[in-house]
Amino acid sequence: MRRILTRSKLFRNSKRIALYLEADGEIAISQLIPLIKHHKKSTYLPVLHPLPPNRLWFSEYRPGDKLIHNKYGIAEPNIIKRKPILPSSLDLVLVPLVAFDCNCNRVGMGGGFYDRTFSFINKQNAYNKPKLIGIAHELQRVTSIQTNPWDIQLDGVVTESKFYMRNSSNKIFEHKSKKIENNS
Repeated sequence: MRRILTRSKLFRNSKRIALYLEADGEIAISQLIPLIKHHKKSTYLPVLHPLPPNRLWFSEYRPGDKLIHNKYGIAEPNIIKRKPILPSSLDLVLVPLVAFDCNCNRVGMGGGFYDRTFSFINKQNAYNKPKLIGIAHELQRVTSIQTNPWDIQLDGVVTESKFYMRNSSNKIFEHKSKKIENNS
């Protein structure tokens, strides 16, 4: 998964990359943090904050920074030490999910934090930033997900063997990694 993502043009062209610190069985991607730093990119982590309600803020994280735990017990940066940035300032956001379908729809953990935080994407058709990429295992792909008007569609999904990218007509193109598939 790491190899597929970091070799993508999307990753290479991104400077501000947000990811999550895994909790409740989410796929572990925190090992990407040193790699992001190695490529001279900035890492941002989500931060829960009461205003506006049920939305995420994103603060820069540097390896070694002390993290605090939010009301759900998830580690996050201290916004007093690292001021948050607007979600629209990010280039790439790696999003956790429970399931995804061939239209890059996702089912999350049910809180709606990512949908509310990135709702501006639905309102601005021409908006091309940030790109939202789901992180999943192949077995999390389902035939179809019933969506709601407020759901935010992903731009793609990375699994252990493929990079599914949505095009403008909502079809997914599969980019396989031969090296990874041969090792499976």
